[in-house]
Amino acid sequence: MALKQDMDKSAAIICAEAAVPDPRTPAAQAYVLPPVRTHGGLLLIDALRLRHSTREYDSRSLPVRLLSELLWAAFGINRPATGERTAPFWRHVMVIDIYVAMADGVWIYAPERHELLSYLDTDIRATTGLQEFVGEAPVELIYVAHGDRMPDVLAEDRRLFASVDSAFIGQNVYLFCASEGLGTVFRGAFDQKKLAEALKLDDKQFVTFVQTVGRPKAWINPELYR
Repeated sequence: MALKQDMDKSAAIICAEAAVPDPRTPAAQAYVLPPVRTHGGLLLIDALRLRHSTREYDSRSLPVRLLSELLWAAFGINRPATGERTAPFWRHVMVIDIYVAMADGVWIYAPERHELLSYLDTDIRATTGLQEFVGEAPVELIYVAHGDRMPDVLAEDRRLFASVDSAFIGQNVYLFCASEGLGTVFRGAFDQKKLAEALKLDDKQFVTFVQTVGRPKAWINPELYR
């Protein structure tokens, strides 16, 4: 989607200077995503009927409108007055952040402002899984959990709770993709250590799952991507 190219041209850019940025901290640049639609899409029963996993993808990037609505559907704020999300989460504690890996780098979704925060300038998509298609699909959603937000949970139980939250988000993505004619697959096949190193995660963070999103090779309706 070449967001960094769009950022140079867009008025919706927030820039700030940081003396020595921590590699684990999002860079001081934000891309404001377009507003999401408040209606439309398939009926829920139709989206459930069409929901499936896709493992062959077209490499073309997604329009920013679709990316915006995808991220909102995944874990955006649907009740601004309270900040509640489109997916439920454990004990009302938000332990999951969505890292978005694309050709132009890695971004972190900030639901409170519906923005993408620049995080890494490198393309790490091929590192997000063991299957061949992970380096071809335009978007990899990486679900990163923060163990330090679960201080009253035993260390061995944190992955279970965080994985349940990730699964709720993943199902939202599945239903959105079914409604919009996109392909997706929720994946646990990746090198945990290698991906954590690529993302520069600290010892309290860990990846639960990764979800690939893109146009399926088998069927492309150009009317959906105008």
